[in-house]
Amino acid sequence: MDRATRITKALVLAFALTFLGVYASDYLWTGYRMGHDTAAQAFGSVTFYYATVLKNGRTEIFYDQPQTEVCVQALFPHAGYRPCWYAVKSTVRTVS
Repeated sequence: MDRATRITKALVLAFALTFLGVYASDYLWTGYRMGHDTAAQAFGSVTFYYATVLKNGRTEIFYDQPQTEVCVQALFPHAGYRPCWYAVKSTVRTVS
C-alpha cells in the first residue's frame, strides 16, 4: 500500500472511533440522568403546531391547537425521543 492509502485509512478509523466514543458517552450520560434523581433534567418539551397546504399553494397553520413533544437533552436521539436541539428546529409540521 502506498502512503496516501494508509493515511486515509487511519483518518477514517480515527473519525469512526471518535464518533463512536461521542455517541457512547452521550448514551451513557443520558442513561445515567434518566435513571437517577436528575431524570427531569434529561427531558424537555417543545411546543409545535400543525399546518396544511391549501389548494392555492398557501400554508394554513393551526395556532389554536398547539401540541407538545417530549424531547431528550442530548446530542443524539435516545429512548425513542428526538434531541431537543433538533426538535426546536421544526415548530410547524405540515400534514398532507
